Amino acid sequence: MIDDLIDAVIDREGGYTNHPADRGGATHWGITEAVARANGYAGDMRHFEREAAVAIYRRIYWLRPRFGDIAERAPLIAAELFDTGVNMGPAVATGFLQRALNALNRGARDYSDVLLDGRIGPQTLTALDGFLATRGATGETVLLKAIEALQGERYLSFAERRPANEAFLYGWLANRIG
Repeated sequence: MIDDLIDAVIDREGGYTNHPADRGGATHWGITEAVARANGYAGDMRHFEREAAVAIYRRIYWLRPRFGDIAERAPLIAAELFDTGVNMGPAVATGFLQRALNALNRGARDYSDVLLDGRIGPQTLTALDGFLATRGATGETVLLKAIEALQGERYLSFAERRPANEAFLYGWLANRIG
């Protein structure tokens, strides 16, 4: 599953870019220069290799945040968390999941609230299991909609707070949600 998700992100992000309105600066394969440097790359971003990007996506955006544990229960949710994590950071993506789980637990009648800590741990996994058990086949789809709604609101907020981000809003909404 993760190999297909990484390929899709790389296809969507494309090769080298250095858009003047992008605070992330130079990127290649969707990996910012800061992330590449933090992971040991010292060269020119124009020459950053795809294989290095794949390794970073797997380690930083899938394994470390434990999205594979989500994939065992809800593959659509895991795919969304991975993509959102690449764009906004894994802790933000996990926070969206946690907020949605808390809002959908009917006043903690279905399962206990989750601490909003941006980390996948036993508490979040137990809540996800409780949600899926309670809501059945449509539960994953509804939870996905809630996560995407939070993501969309954040994109709009980015564009409202920093007009330069309007250059990216259409693409974010078209390519990152739904």
